[in-house]
Amino acid sequence: MKCFCEHCNVMADYDEKTISETFPVYGEQVEIQATVAVCKTCGTVLFNEELDSKNLLMAQNLYRQRHKLLTARQIIDIREQYGLSQRSFAKLLDWGDKTIRRYEAGAVQSKAHNSLLLFLQDPQNMNQFLKQNEITLDEKQLKKLRERVALLNNDNSDDFDYGYISNLFPSTLSLENGYKEFDFDKFASCVLYFIDKLPELLIVKLNKLLNYTDMLFFKQNGVSLTGTRYVHLPYGPVPDQYSILYGMLEKRGIVTAEIEQFENGYEKHLLKAGNVKIESTLTQQELLVLEEVNKKFASFGSKQIADYSHNERGYKETKQGDIISYAYAEDIEW
Repeated sequence: MKCFCEHCNVMADYDEKTISETFPVYGEQVEIQATVAVCKTCGTVLFNEELDSKNLLMAQNLYRQRHKLLTARQIIDIREQYGLSQRSFAKLLDWGDKTIRRYEAGAVQSKAHNSLLLFLQDPQNMNQFLKQNEITLDEKQLKKLRERVALLNNDNSDDFDYGYISNLFPSTLSLENGYKEFDFDKFASCVLYFIDKLPELLIVKLNKLLNYTDMLFFKQNGVSLTGTRYVHLPYGPVPDQYSILYGMLEKRGIVTAEIEQFENGYEKHLLKAGNVKIESTLTQQELLVLEEVNKKFASFGSKQIADYSHNERGYKETKQGDIISYAYAEDIEW
């Protein structure tokens, strides 16, 4: 691709460079490490709509982190978990259609609106909201929403300890978790996606697939898909506390773990789908990223994808046990 260089007065080839850049967000100056296009001939910083949009989104997300506001992706997730369109969600909240569209496109929401969205993130609170407010949705939409809320509340009433998950991972939004609080349901849905696509799936390979999925989604959207933190270990990046997470999936019957032992002492650790079926929480946008990752690495063996991940800048510039920042997402080999 090329960008127009006003200095050279031509469509110029460019390199991508990381520089400190400040963006005004709600009257506050927010400094980020921005990725910009630089003319290969004269070194002028060029206008690149895609990079500039990502930089602005990163600045807005950093502002949200400072003020404990939901990201645009999290607002979309709240709406989509209830199966609502933007128009229906706006009607439910008694907001204008344009308000929801602006927030989901990256505009920073007011603190009052943020508080309501945070409250409704919990299906039990949504149930309370539906009982105590006059809802302007039509009867068919309202019936569908109530059924969805009832289903979500039933899912949350089993013996799975969501409190343990919340204590296991920090809720503070940062580059360690891709500006998203860890979402166990999204994590489980991603695991099941790859198990379905790759029948002989070793845990070593799955760990890398999840890492590339979250990093690529962050690269494209400015927020991670699952909120998972990734740790530098000898065989490449792995989800933080991955053995506990897979153990929880196995305990709930969502996956089964199998170990194949060989005479030379080598063991193959595989994950397969369990007997308990769960409804996928993945959106179409998230599925497209999963498909892209699967397409690239479907033919890779565990060692091959591990070796491939070792060449990533985020792995090279961290030490064993370090959290690999999502800031490195821009540098992933794709």
